[in-house]
Amino acid sequence: MEVRRTVPVALDVDRDDAALLEDTVDTFLWAAQYVTDHAFKGEYVTTSKTTLDDETYDDVREKTDGFNGGLVQSARNKAAEACKSVVARWKQGKKASKPRFTRPHVVYDHRTATFHDDYVSLATTDGRVEADYVLPNEGSDTPHSEYFFSDEYETTGAELHYTNGNWMLHVHCKKNVVSGTSDTETTENGTVLGVDLGVNQLAVTSTGTFWTGDEFDHWRREYENRRGSLQQCGTRWAHENIQSVGRKEEGRFKLTLHRIANELVTEARENGCSVIAFEDLTDIRKQTGASWGHKWTFSRLYEYVEYKAAEYGIDVDQVDPENTSQRCSHCGFTHPDNRDSEDFECLKCGYENHADYNAAKNIGLRYLRRNQNGADGGALLGVRLNSGTLNVNGGYSPPVSHG
Repeated sequence: MEVRRTVPVALDVDRDDAALLEDTVDTFLWAAQYVTDHAFKGEYVTTSKTTLDDETYDDVREKTDGFNGGLVQSARNKAAEACKSVVARWKQGKKASKPRFTRPHVVYDHRTATFHDDYVSLATTDGRVEADYVLPNEGSDTPHSEYFFSDEYETTGAELHYTNGNWMLHVHCKKNVVSGTSDTETTENGTVLGVDLGVNQLAVTSTGTFWTGDEFDHWRREYENRRGSLQQCGTRWAHENIQSVGRKEEGRFKLTLHRIANELVTEARENGCSVIAFEDLTDIRKQTGASWGHKWTFSRLYEYVEYKAAEYGIDVDQVDPENTSQRCSHCGFTHPDNRDSEDFECLKCGYENHADYNAAKNIGLRYLRRNQNGADGGALLGVRLNSGTLNVNGGYSPPVSHG
């Protein structure tokens, strides 16, 4: 079985190199968008990397004054994967629009990035830059020592991210594990934490932890009332204060989401989970009846969990949410009448529980089935509960006794 981990490493970048990297980010995103726009020009969306390479490589190189060939191909791959995702959703009868690349990042491989003990060498729009790693204290038990600098793991590439003036390199590592080598290793790499998102309960995990949405709804109403009062004034002072209220609102929500994200990751770590599985956020407004504000909240929470979990080598992914709220996590029977608001009672087997908790378990199970049936040959063990685990067929296993 192939085990993959992502380790975030902060970089020390001086002002001149930062300018080069910013230019590289802009060029990379432009190249990915150019390839995507080309893929959508014809009667059918082109998803073949080979075809897109043949039809766009020379144009991109010419229009970018000879942008690094490896980065051009990475941008092409990024575009092709995004286009494939759109086509896949269309085949499922779901809505999807042409991808837009706006998040500041660059995808690197071994041709465009060279990893050294203390620094990394990165290709840019003008040669290469070298950036030192900013690492925790030597000898501390961190993902950097466990994965990035481990002889057991191979570094396969990285993504460079630029956020709030900080440069972070998300390094991808992998190793091959022989199935059954040890119970501890298999369990560590084989447990998933399912997370259900909603309006009343902001997040619920398969371990039975709830984060209510009451606080968000309270402060959203408070800020809406403040803006409404200021809008009635119509003065320049009021307009400036509306903007100030908006910044305070976003700041408060971000702080709260950071706290919840930290607690979610801690929940995964304390339960030995190697994966945190969320429902696909694309159609979450339709699925949950959420507002645009709620969708922003869900998306931001997912982003925070994704990069915080990476620090501990925990993968974060999304699964199709269809019927997760109507399916019985105990016997698998699916029916709309199984759920009544926040109550769940299976019409077939009689299983009763909180509806969002039941959905969280189903999200974990769906990730489990997809992983075991996928081409990667993964073999996860189960979905972590508040006591014990569920296997891929929904069967319960009690916690292992160490007494």
